[in-house]
Amino acid sequence: MPSDPRLNLLLSRRSTPSRLLGAPGPSTHELESLVEAAACVPDHGRLRPWRLVLIRDNAGTKLGQALVDIRLARGELLADAVRDKDLHRFDRAPLVLVVISSVVRGHKIPEVEQLCSAAAVAQNLLLAAHALGYGAQWLTGWPAYDADVTRLLGLLENESILGFVHIGTAEGQAALVQRPNAAQLLQEWLPT
Repeated sequence: MPSDPRLNLLLSRRSTPSRLLGAPGPSTHELESLVEAAACVPDHGRLRPWRLVLIRDNAGTKLGQALVDIRLARGELLADAVRDKDLHRFDRAPLVLVVISSVVRGHKIPEVEQLCSAAAVAQNLLLAAHALGYGAQWLTGWPAYDADVTRLLGLLENESILGFVHIGTAEGQAALVQRPNAAQLLQEWLPT
């Protein structure tokens, strides 16, 4: 790790699996700080093409049951492990922030830039949670891409789920991931 402590926060961030996130979660003040930090992203045109939905307390349990109900209503046969995963998908971490992309279609700001701004919100949430000493994980899975789930969460026609950011106190060690070094990532372009 570099000797510059300003970079150590970024270099030490790891995803903590949601199954290893428990109480306590962020306080109300910390949650507000997380959201304010999330909003400090590039936003060409100041469109704010994103929003957040908070899931906490028993709402996560109810959302898990709704996921199972959606699949059963479609006639899906769910193995016990699949049913259990959906039931508990949102009730382990003390809070989950749903990052929603709210693209303004037909605007002069390209949709891809708006989508990137929303993705940066999710990344800022991860970094802010880490800065406050919490573990966090950005997940998607089938609920992020399902029309019934998006309706259940109140998304509009121009909106999509970019991810579910689970935040809480780490109850275990996140696996160390071998990250590429600068030499593996950096290529310099030179004019011919």
